[in-house]
Amino acid sequence: MSARDCLTTNEWICGEYVRSRSQELVDATLQHIAITAAAVMIGVAVALPLALLARRWRALAGPVLGITTVLYSVPSLAMFSLLLPLFGLSAALVVTGLVLYSLTILVRNILIGLRSVPDEVREAARGMGYGPLRRLWEVELPLALPALLAGVRITTVATVALTTVGAIVGHGGLGTLILDGLDTSFKAQVLTASVLCVLLALAADVALLLVQRLLTPWTRHPRAGRSARASRAPRPAVEKAAEAV
Repeated sequence: MSARDCLTTNEWICGEYVRSRSQELVDATLQHIAITAAAVMIGVAVALPLALLARRWRALAGPVLGITTVLYSVPSLAMFSLLLPLFGLSAALVVTGLVLYSLTILVRNILIGLRSVPDEVREAARGMGYGPLRRLWEVELPLALPALLAGVRITTVATVALTTVGAIVGHGGLGTLILDGLDTSFKAQVLTASVLCVLLALAADVALLLVQRLLTPWTRHPRAGRSARASRAPRPAVEKAAEAV
């Protein structure tokens, strides 16, 4: 059987399909990456202030977490249908829906990270004259980074999967190829696009894991315990505060 015969016989595994449709596969993968990256970045930008509000005013924590959980429970088809009058059949529709889905994981993880910052570290930074914004940027966020990045990893993998649903409006990246392949019973297209989607999720998870390990080196040594985490980011503030005492 020649390489081209697998297209004629509609085989699941077909190298000729990959060769002849390589540009189509690349374009779909790039669209998938672009939609996923946009959704995750916007999700973080929206989740951070929400988590800060929930941390600052505890009465808001319940409503914020409750609303994001409700949004996550809405079926994807229903979510896109509700957003359709606002955005039409566009990539913005898909990105907005994915951002709303990402909030429940991101807000919870950021809030957990911020609440895990030891009170003595905040007090040391405050004693050093750190204002609220500087304390947040230089002390609290660095210590909350492990939880934040863990939430980003989970959200990214979930978003890679959910992006495929955007195929129903023509902006699903690899999901569009999967849906078209199912409609035409094109086995090679369905399998190839599905495998690429899985590989994309794995690659994103590994890349973000490496970034997390690079940015949070103190988490590699569990024996160091809480004292190592507390002294990592705000070390100058802690040391100077101790000297002042």
